[in-house]
Order: sequence, then structure tokens, then C-alpha cells
Amino acid sequence: MARSQETFGKKEVRNKKEKKRKDKEAKRLAKKETDKKGGGLDDMIAYVDENGMIVDTPPDPTKKKKVKASDIALGVPSREQEDFDPIRKGTVTFFNDSKGFGFIKDIETKESVFVHINNCIDEISEDNLVSFEVEQGPKGLAAVQVKLVK
Repeated sequence: MARSQETFGKKEVRNKKEKKRKDKEAKRLAKKETDKKGGGLDDMIAYVDENGMIVDTPPDPTKKKKVKASDIALGVPSREQEDFDPIRKGTVTFFNDSKGFGFIKDIETKESVFVHINNCIDEISEDNLVSFEVEQGPKGLAAVQVKLVK
């Protein structure tokens, strides 16, 4: 076939396509060469060492520790009650007389403990120093036997 009717625009388009095809072939050959040299997937692998740091070397099998499946605790660990004085002291941080409840901040543990007016021996208000005992309530710790400290 003769290309007698080929215009300058058509030649430009053909040359661009040819150049693009050659560039693509050159990139494919270059990628093949880097894969032979050791590049590629092996360079992308990362490992986690025994300290939790990301490294590029595989972990040492001699530092491997055996873990029993039964030793793995799932969920939130339960708080163990320590041996402590059952009578605690704290300050009333919030108390609503109309609703009849409030919160006491324990001086030692800095925990906020719920208090209901039915569990109060003395009448309390905010910023009072009180002594109380702690029991497990329906929604967490609750103060009982609440007395003003004089």
C-alpha cells in the first residue's frame, strides 16, 4: 500500500504512536532487568522484630517464644480488688439534692464513686469531706454508709 495521501497530521500521529510503543517496550525490558537483579517483591517485604519495630531483615528464629493459646486473654481484663481499708475518704464533687444522687472522688485512688441519698447517714453537699464504704452497684462502684468527716 502506498502512502501517497498521507498528510503531515497523520504522519505526526503515527510517529507519536510508534514512539509510545517503543517507550513502553523499553520500560518493560528495564523492569525485567531489575527483577533479575533482586528487586521487586523481595524489596517490599517488611518484618516486625521482637520489640515491635518494622525491619527489613527476617526475625531470628532463636528468639522465638512459645505462647500457649490458653494464656492469651481476650477482652478487657477484670480489675482485681486490692487489700485495702474498706472505709475510704473522699470529697463530694457533685451532689444533686432534688434527684438524690452525686459522686464522691476518692482521695487515695482518685476514682469517682456514685452515691445515692438513701446510702447517706449524714446530710452531704458539694465539697464536703466524707468517709464511706464501697460496694459493687448495678452499674459500677457505689458508696454506702456515707458520713461527714469532722
